[in-house]
Amino acid sequence: MKRRYFVKKSVLGTTAMAVSTQILGNGLLKKDPNDTINLGVIGTGDRGSGLISVMNEVEGLQVVACCDTLDFRLAKALAKTNGTAKGYTDYRKLLDQKDIDAVLIAVPFYLHEEVALAAMEADRHIYCEKTLAKGYDGVQTLLTKAQGFNKIFQTGHQYHSSRLYTHAIDLIKDGKVGKVTAVNCQWNRNGDWRRQVPEPSLERAINWRMYREFSGGLTAELCSHQLDFVNWMTQAMPESAIGTGGIDYWKDGRETFDNVHLIYTYPNGVRAKFTCLTSNAMDDYKIKVHGDEGTLILDYNKAWFYPEKSYEKELGEVDGVSGATVNWQQGLGIPLEIAHKDSSKQALLDFRDAVWDNSTPRSSIITGAKAATCVQMGLDAMLFEKRITLEDLDLPMVLKA
Repeated sequence: MKRRYFVKKSVLGTTAMAVSTQILGNGLLKKDPNDTINLGVIGTGDRGSGLISVMNEVEGLQVVACCDTLDFRLAKALAKTNGTAKGYTDYRKLLDQKDIDAVLIAVPFYLHEEVALAAMEADRHIYCEKTLAKGYDGVQTLLTKAQGFNKIFQTGHQYHSSRLYTHAIDLIKDGKVGKVTAVNCQWNRNGDWRRQVPEPSLERAINWRMYREFSGGLTAELCSHQLDFVNWMTQAMPESAIGTGGIDYWKDGRETFDNVHLIYTYPNGVRAKFTCLTSNAMDDYKIKVHGDEGTLILDYNKAWFYPEKSYEKELGEVDGVSGATVNWQQGLGIPLEIAHKDSSKQALLDFRDAVWDNSTPRSSIITGAKAATCVQMGLDAMLFEKRITLEDLDLPMVLKA
């Protein structure tokens, strides 16, 4: 692929995305107060409470209730609503509040299935944080229940809403990186991944991510976002998963691995590698899509294209033919200049618009279920030290497509 061609296409893509972002990101804002979506937040830890601040900036969303079993977290969340929301310690009582249209579920992973089922029974629109559900059975239970559910159900894989990521997917589908042969994903940190505990009795309630009974560890909390991306990119589920991990650095009583290394094989021989460390933060978060024409690199909110051919040769061709000045970043490549919002805010805008328009969310219960299935495949591969194949799993066809 000619470098000039890629740059030209990126500029055209930027213009198109600027228009589509204005339409899809903002929607046609409805000024009638009756169109305000009253929302209850179930689970007000770091993520749930953090999203209240984001929702305060989204026209059409209003937090009217919060629920948490920990009083100090509930109080912090209610303060973010300027004291206008009602507080609950039992999510079932929140669901009984008549003026609630939708709920945002941000409880610990192992409770997603239970709370989402109750929210469906209560006939509320649902934004359920990733990972959708714990285990194959949890995923299938929610999918079965959703068959008779006529409200919106969005899974909280926020990068699926990112217009930057959408543009990257479009470039890949259009063949701009050539034939994709591999994907390398990482999400590295240097820290014990623990939360402060005010008293020992709250250890498992606060640090539930450290215990297998409640958590999928790094695979569910971090890798799931990138698994969702690769599923989206390939429009497929992986045929198999292998992996290894361990508790090799943080000897503090945790049960979930402090490092994970996974390889998923997708159709057409595409292999996707996932690495999460908690003892080294080098390069932090990255997705690298390797094609025979170049590599597309994404981080949280930026992306670059690195041509496979000689940089000097291609640059000379661009400058010699068009006189264009190419913005090259050493070691990363050509930046993709795409106007886009914070991914969490965009995901909430998309949720609002899906409720208003009665449309299927970009990150639906189906895409969420597929990512959750991949998470469990990876966990099984590491825990049982064996290759897990999709074909051998007793799953509905919608999860194998």
